Amino acid sequence: MTDAVTVTVPATTANLGPGFDCLGAALTLYNRFRFSRLSLTEPGLKITAIGREADRVSADETNLAYRAFVRLYEKIGQPTPSISIEIDLGVPLARGLGSSATAIVGGLLGANQLAGEPLSQEEVIALAIAIEGHPDNVVPALKGGCSLSVESDKGTEICDIPWHQDIIPILAIPAFELSTTEARKVLPLEYSRADAIFNAAHLGLLLRAVETGNGDWLRVAMEDRIHQPYRTTLIPGYEAVRSAALAAGAYGTVISGAGPTLLALSEPARKADVAVAMATAWQQEGIQAEVKVLQVDSQGANFF
Repeated sequence: MTDAVTVTVPATTANLGPGFDCLGAALTLYNRFRFSRLSLTEPGLKITAIGREADRVSADETNLAYRAFVRLYEKIGQPTPSISIEIDLGVPLARGLGSSATAIVGGLLGANQLAGEPLSQEEVIALAIAIEGHPDNVVPALKGGCSLSVESDKGTEICDIPWHQDIIPILAIPAFELSTTEARKVLPLEYSRADAIFNAAHLGLLLRAVETGNGDWLRVAMEDRIHQPYRTTLIPGYEAVRSAALAAGAYGTVISGAGPTLLALSEPARKADVAVAMATAWQQEGIQAEVKVLQVDSQGANFF
C-alpha cells in the first residue's frame, strides 16, 4: 500500500466569455499537494503550506483539500487515515483561477491513490463536481486541456475541446480579491430570449475559434450577456485594462472565472505587447497587477 503521494493540479480559467458555468481550460500554473500517512503516534491531521499566500491556508479540518480527501474515504466506506498534507501554492487565492478546484481535485486524487484507486476517473470527476457545485473548473483541472461540460439525467457529459497552439492565454491578476459568492450575487435570476440566443451563438463560435485558431472569429466570440456585464462593476479598472489589451492586439478580454483576474487571448506575435498593456493600464488605475503569459495545460492533474 502506498504511504505517500504528490499531486500537481493546474489552475483553470472558466467561462471564457459566453461559456458560463460549462466551459473551462487548464493553465500552466500549479498547486502541488503531498499526502503522507502519519504513524499511529502522530496526530490525526497535519497541514503545512508554502508559497504565495501560504499564511491564509487553513491548517485544520476546514481545509478544502482535506475535506475532499475525507469525502472520498466516506464514498468508499473506509476510515480516513491519519494524514500529513504539504501544500505548495502557485495559484493565487480568490482571483478567478480555480484555486478551490485545485484543492478539491488534489484531495480526491491523493485519497484515491492512497486507498488503492478504488474509484475510476469518471467517478472522481463526479465527486469533484458534487463538492464544487459546477464542472467548469474541476473538469479541466483533472483532465487538462479545454472542456465543455453539460449536465444530463445520466450525469455530466464532458466534451474535450481542441485548443489551437497559436492562441495564447495572458492573465492580468490584480492585487485584490473577489469571492465567487459575491460575484454570483450580482447576477439576475432571469434573462431575455435575445440574451440567451446571443450567448448560445457566441459559445458555438468560440468553440470553433479556439479549435481552428481563427482570430476573426475570436474577436466576435468572446462577448457575453449572461454574467460579464453584471460583474464588471465589481472589478475596478476593468474597462481600461480591456481596452488596453484590445488596442495592443488581443483578440478579446474576458473575466477569468468569477474574477477579478482578466484573461486576454492573443496571437503569439502580440503576447508581449498585450501583457505590458494590461499591466500598465491597471497600474495607471492605481492597482498593482501581476501579468502572466501562459499556455493551456494539456496533462491535467498528475502524480509525482
